[in-house]
Amino acid sequence: MAKNKFHDGPGPSQRQLRVGELIRRTLSEVLARGDVHDPDLNRMSITVGEVRTSPDLKVATAYVLPLGGQGQEDVLKLLARNKGELRRAVSKKLTLKFAPDLRFQLDETFDRMDDTRRMLNQDAVRRDIQE
Repeated sequence: MAKNKFHDGPGPSQRQLRVGELIRRTLSEVLARGDVHDPDLNRMSITVGEVRTSPDLKVATAYVLPLGGQGQEDVLKLLARNKGELRRAVSKKLTLKFAPDLRFQLDETFDRMDDTRRMLNQDAVRRDIQE
């Protein structure tokens, strides 16, 4: 049987979690202060919900969402366009041997929470839960 690389095994190590959180904080600060030399990116308010790193810490995937959820595709393009500058900002803050390659994906956790909330508010589901 084939193993799913995302769900099998012990999960991320403490080091991966720690580095991911440091990258998340750094990206959030850089984006909030407008430290990137791109006026289009600086005009947007972007939330960095989570950063997951590969086991070797060479790849970091940042899960992002623009404030209000508008312009999601634009945000991904702008972040990709400024990836080098963001990577340099992260490497200045962190004391890693290698600056991780940054990748950006839309953070869909809020959508899933809304779907779950909507599902739990259905009459049939509420009735089943109360029984």
